[in-house]
Amino acid sequence: MMKRIITVLIVLNFCIPVNLPGQNLSVKSPSEDVLVEFFLNDKGQPGYKVYFKEKLIIDESYFGFDFRDAKPLKNNFSISRYGENSFSETWETILGEQRYVDNNYNELKIELIEGTVLQRRMEIVFKVYDDGLGFRFKFPEQENLNDVVILDENTEFNLTGDHITWWIPGDWDIYEHLYNTTTISAIDAISKRDHPSLAQTYIPYNAVNTPVTMKTENDIYLSFHEANLTNYSGMTLKVDTENYILTSELVGSVDDSKVKISTPFVTPWRTIQIAENAGDLIESNLIVNLNEPNKLKNTNWIKPMKYVGIWWEMHIGKSTWDMDSGRHGATTENAKYYIDFAASNSIDAVLVEGWNTGWERWFGFDDREGIFDFVTPYQDYDLFEVANYASKNDIEIIMHHETSSAPRTYEQQLDTAFTLCRELGINAVKTGYVQEIIPKGEYHHGQWMVNHYRKVLETAAEYKIMVNAHEPIKGTGIRRTYPNMIAREGLRGQEFNAWSEGGNPPEHLTIVPFTRMLAGPIDFTPGIFDIKLSDFKPDNQINTTLTHQLALYVVIYSPMQMAADLPENYIGQQAFQFIRDVGLNWEESRVLDGEIGDFVIIARKERATDNWFIGAVTDEHSRPISINLDFLNNDLSYTAKTYVDAEDAHWDNNPTVFDIYDKIVNKNDVINFQLKEGGGAAISIISNK
Repeated sequence: MMKRIITVLIVLNFCIPVNLPGQNLSVKSPSEDVLVEFFLNDKGQPGYKVYFKEKLIIDESYFGFDFRDAKPLKNNFSISRYGENSFSETWETILGEQRYVDNNYNELKIELIEGTVLQRRMEIVFKVYDDGLGFRFKFPEQENLNDVVILDENTEFNLTGDHITWWIPGDWDIYEHLYNTTTISAIDAISKRDHPSLAQTYIPYNAVNTPVTMKTENDIYLSFHEANLTNYSGMTLKVDTENYILTSELVGSVDDSKVKISTPFVTPWRTIQIAENAGDLIESNLIVNLNEPNKLKNTNWIKPMKYVGIWWEMHIGKSTWDMDSGRHGATTENAKYYIDFAASNSIDAVLVEGWNTGWERWFGFDDREGIFDFVTPYQDYDLFEVANYASKNDIEIIMHHETSSAPRTYEQQLDTAFTLCRELGINAVKTGYVQEIIPKGEYHHGQWMVNHYRKVLETAAEYKIMVNAHEPIKGTGIRRTYPNMIAREGLRGQEFNAWSEGGNPPEHLTIVPFTRMLAGPIDFTPGIFDIKLSDFKPDNQINTTLTHQLALYVVIYSPMQMAADLPENYIGQQAFQFIRDVGLNWEESRVLDGEIGDFVIIARKERATDNWFIGAVTDEHSRPISINLDFLNNDLSYTAKTYVDAEDAHWDNNPTVFDIYDKIVNKNDVINFQLKEGGGAAISIISNK
């Protein structure tokens, strides 16, 4: 096994200027392609500009904070000290898109002091990488800025044009919107307020959520996000459609505050990923690099999982979560059926939803406190019998904790719930937060809930439990610090195909890799083979071909992947072999080609083997694909098994027909095929050594 490699180079240079108003400071990335200039204008307001290969990509943009019961922190600054720092390391992931991550940057720290009687102090830190930059604000402990209530953080991103943008509205409660493709000037988040398929939504401004991705007229790709969101509100970006300026708009709270905090504190990193090719955004490690190293001493219990579960059958109406309907899905007998299927098909785990009492009153009620207790099963579900049966078959059980967005109830029972998990030998939990948050006036993406999600994650780590969060706060790279944050939803997932009018269009999953996936692993729940849902939902369908569903196991990264369809739809199906074979944890990942909203092709090499897996998906248009296999090992031959759309395949007219080809290949070969409308291809390339 390769040993972890770490090399560190640090060069520090601190200067203490006497008077620097108006002076520019700058820092370049290691390759010198990215340049950041910091300045103070004639009013003493701090600002910055960003260049990429000598082209201006962020024009003069400014910072400032508004507080409750205190004057804004905006003007009259001078630089009291600044320093430069270079850093280089290679660190090893526990689970990830690649095993080793290079973390190389140049840093500029600027300490500012306010030229008023208050003399308040603030530090701005820039870390500049070859693939972009991050900056954040540090507030030291100080007499005239102690207990702080932030009303607004006015961080600007002044764009240089009316860029093509892939965006979802700046919803304070949910990320489950379809992506829109418009120019900056055409962004209209307010028009997305009326959405009958969402259980909770609040869009107060014409703002977008992050990651938000753009393409300039010079074909430079930009994506704006944040990293290390800790004890702070999530950031949306308010849009000035006339001047093309994005300004941070933090998610608020019941009393109109955005953040309540005491000095000393730091904000999350505000991030800009920069690339000449769309695929380079996916390959970027900027977000995880801006997080702290792993804090967990023992991580041998953190592992990737393929799973099936009692879940999709509720969404298509075959069964229900509650017992009153007479069609309860989470029965002992049904759970054993799924366990038997998993054990026979190289599946690691079974998710069981609807196992605990309370589902009769979980949705549509204002008073949801105490409905779920996370330990009491329905009378037709023998919790211990199922756990024992799973253990005998070497299958894990994934516990489900739907909170119905009553997080105070969940927090009161965390220790009890996680103790039960350990007693049952369960080390993975899927959490859920459907509906508006109780107490009223708090939002899923505000500071109060950011801290709740972190408390759940940290408590789970104490009990050696992995977390797969649904209706979550956005991913901001915390998975590096707490690798038990194995996956999260945070997008418009597969279930919308089962019960939303129109479902997800074919282009949806050609946008997601370049937007939402930049935030981290996605529990999308792919693998639906019964595309037309004719037995249960004849008016709904999956708007892709079957091979598109296979390709998602590679295209959409997650170390926790579900074979989401009913087991009976996999039995006797040749295409299911790809789901059995595909890896989950990767030595390296490469984006071979792609354009946002059109298509994407991704290849990933499995850890501990020489096996590669490739996924390719397209939008509603057919297109020819050519894959050069020059990334394969020089000395090996491989067997490539290609699952690809048949000649007459079409996402709507004929979605389930496909062809399978076997071929001996090496690094000198090229694989050619045609993706049909809404189609895809999945390729397993298995070493013959």
